[in-house]
Amino acid sequence: MTLMTLWSLFTKILDISIVWFLFYFILKSIRNNIKMILIVKGVLLVIFIEILSKILNLYTVGLLLEYVLDWGPLAIIVIFQPEIRSMLESFGRTQLLGRHKILTVDEREKIVTEIMKSIEFLKKNRIGALIVIERDVSLQEYIGRATKIYADISSELLSNLFYPSSPLHDGGVIIQGDKISCAGAVFRTSMSPNISKKLGTRHRAALGIAEESDALALIVSEENGRISIAYDGKLNYNLTLDEFRMTLIEELKPKTEIFYGSDATDEEGDVHE
Repeated sequence: MTLMTLWSLFTKILDISIVWFLFYFILKSIRNNIKMILIVKGVLLVIFIEILSKILNLYTVGLLLEYVLDWGPLAIIVIFQPEIRSMLESFGRTQLLGRHKILTVDEREKIVTEIMKSIEFLKKNRIGALIVIERDVSLQEYIGRATKIYADISSELLSNLFYPSSPLHDGGVIIQGDKISCAGAVFRTSMSPNISKKLGTRHRAALGIAEESDALALIVSEENGRISIAYDGKLNYNLTLDEFRMTLIEELKPKTEIFYGSDATDEEGDVHE
């Protein structure tokens, strides 16, 4: 096999790999974004009607659909510009190694302990809260518009940020690694038709950020003190403290464990709901 043949084979494999990666990313983004799913459904419906009109010789319908197909892509870009921008930003900001993954086992345990202390206090006193933990997809878009803090995670600080007299209590807190990056963050709310109308803005904002990124969104309801976690485009509502803790521990585990010499310890087995 000549060098030219090897190079040709390499470029073909690279070409196919890039195409498959792009398809994978697009499908993953669509799966996690309700609005993108609606776009795809609409496009497929238009294509289906166009094919049907040709088979049945529906002249008027076909003529109208020709205009839709000609100008549709431009209309989609204009109407759904925020969603398309969000998808492209997530592509550009996806990290090969999420910030939470560089934490040691002890550091993650400390973070979970401090968060749980705060959650228990907020739940008991029915103080509304939204805590978002960044994972692989960067949340810099929201951090940039919020009030910067960059402080160590502590239950006292988290609880005080959401206390009703605090000027930042209405927004969300974003955690990066073992630091509280900002407070007062405002997130886009979910447009999912499946979410209960009884749930308020916090739950819709939590589900919204879980739909457009891989972040963990922790919610405490100020109406009834119920606690929930949103991730992977789903809202796990009204959890017990034990369920909440175990879900948090499980989701904060890195996909590949990182060992730190003699400090490394085996983690607990997987937890399944």
